[in-house]
Amino acid sequence: MDKFTTYETAWCPGCGNFSILNSLKTALEELGIRPDEVLMVAGIGQAAKTPQYLSANSFCGLHGRALPAAIAAKISNEKLTVIVNSGDGDSYGEGGNHFIHNIRRNVNIAHFVHDNQIYGLTKGQASPTSDEGLVTGVQTDGNSMSPLNPVLLAIASGAGFVARGFSGDSKQLVSIMKEAILYPGYAFVDILQPCISFNKINTFAYYKNMAAPLGDDYDPTNRLEAIKLSMEVSDKIPTGILYREEKTEFHRKNRLLKEGQPLVEQKRDESVLENLIHSFI
Repeated sequence: MDKFTTYETAWCPGCGNFSILNSLKTALEELGIRPDEVLMVAGIGQAAKTPQYLSANSFCGLHGRALPAAIAAKISNEKLTVIVNSGDGDSYGEGGNHFIHNIRRNVNIAHFVHDNQIYGLTKGQASPTSDEGLVTGVQTDGNSMSPLNPVLLAIASGAGFVARGFSGDSKQLVSIMKEAILYPGYAFVDILQPCISFNKINTFAYYKNMAAPLGDDYDPTNRLEAIKLSMEVSDKIPTGILYREEKTEFHRKNRLLKEGQPLVEQKRDESVLENLIHSFI
């Protein structure tokens, strides 16, 4: 099967996840990647349901733990195109530590974060990217914490590919996704999207007004300019590939993996493991 199939979802009508799912399907098909060559990985959340709605290999794990599973799969079988879909809570809250340290490892996966600035599955409490002062059913006096800037964090932490998209601009989003999937290393994309049920502030109209696509004259190799743009979120929010740097990916730095043969296909002496296990008995 060369084309991807999408299935009936449990998302609310008008949710930004629909556009993200369709954009991902389009990106994969335009790249000529087959469904059997793709592994979709997720944790817990509305965004994390994405692998269940697309005809590819999938793995859904614990809340915030999508990246470790994705990394393990890619290290084991480099031939797989590994894509993580998760939400802002899943990636930046429960999974924040994994997010930072995967940047350091630079394993060749694409990480798409559906950022609606709220916890959409667990009934609307503030997430790490929620605005300070946002009133929710849990934060009835307003969110007391300042929002995390994941794009700034990624660039400052040394990520080689950092982008921001908007679910309402599918043309740009498809282009970003294709570049992220092709990037030889860890590619991070924060995708602005509305949650129509629980976030009445950061709506589709809000993002449509705020999103400002970068022009063709923008140079994504300028790290200082990328950092500056990543902090511009008050008047307009720049979208596109903010930063790109060619870096040596994890496989090319590991003695066993850089030989070219996927770990899953390499010969192994099972007696070594058996002897190790028996040594503890």
